[in-house]
Amino acid sequence: MAQEGMEGHEHHHPQAPAKPAAHSHDAMDAMPGMQMGPEQAKDEHAGHAMPMPAALPPNDHVAPPPPQHQPAPMPPEHMADMMQMDDLARRGMWLFDRLERTRGVGGDYATAWEAEGWWGSDTDRVWLRTEGERSAEGTHDARAEVLWGHAFSTFWDWQLGVRHDFGHGPDRQWIAAGVQGLAPYWFETQATFYAGPQGRTALRLQASYDLHFTQRLILAPNLELNFYGKDDPLRGIRAGLSETEAGLRLRYEFSRRFAPYLGVNHTRRFGEPTALPRRETTWLAGIRLWF
Repeated sequence: MAQEGMEGHEHHHPQAPAKPAAHSHDAMDAMPGMQMGPEQAKDEHAGHAMPMPAALPPNDHVAPPPPQHQPAPMPPEHMADMMQMDDLARRGMWLFDRLERTRGVGGDYATAWEAEGWWGSDTDRVWLRTEGERSAEGTHDARAEVLWGHAFSTFWDWQLGVRHDFGHGPDRQWIAAGVQGLAPYWFETQATFYAGPQGRTALRLQASYDLHFTQRLILAPNLELNFYGKDDPLRGIRAGLSETEAGLRLRYEFSRRFAPYLGVNHTRRFGEPTALPRRETTWLAGIRLWF
């Protein structure tokens, strides 16, 4: 009867610990981070409840991390000086966009080049450009330009300077004025007007585009149109649209500074036949160098 009274008392006492279940020690050992020491195991077998782990303090009781060191703001006048120094920094670049060997459909060979370089700041630069072709008969269709360029927008420059034609026929001098920049859809564009002695005028339009198959393999189509205001038979030039040139070059950039390429070029000259080589279609191989 005493035993029954104790069981009844245990059943109705609200604070009496519950009887531990079978294998509770193994179940608790299986829980990560809940292994029990010898004293806790002894208390469990004695019928005492295991102490519960203390609750973590709320987030507002955790001390905030120390503030990071922030540099003092630069005075506006110093910031303006640094921006002005960056804009006025002088640097330069030289690019052989085309340095190639060509072979015409008739089997004749020639060496062609097109290069440009500049020196100056982001706003004002001096440009040097040259382009031409040399074959067994000598140099022909060659020109050199010196231009001053001024940026009037993010991607466009005004340019003003001089041009000198040499090679086949008498030399010609021109005053040059034009624009250069990136047209919509990233077409590199040049438009230059020329004026020379004896009422000579000319207009040169050029556009090119880089089509990236990969980061290194690039197809570059280009188009050039040359217009003249009057005939110049000594240099094989007629008034109006005198010459068109369209090319297609596939280059592989081992780096931005070195890229060999293969391509094809088609040139058409309008007017009466002249002593100039008439290579309407040429196959070519060359390299693109950037210094």
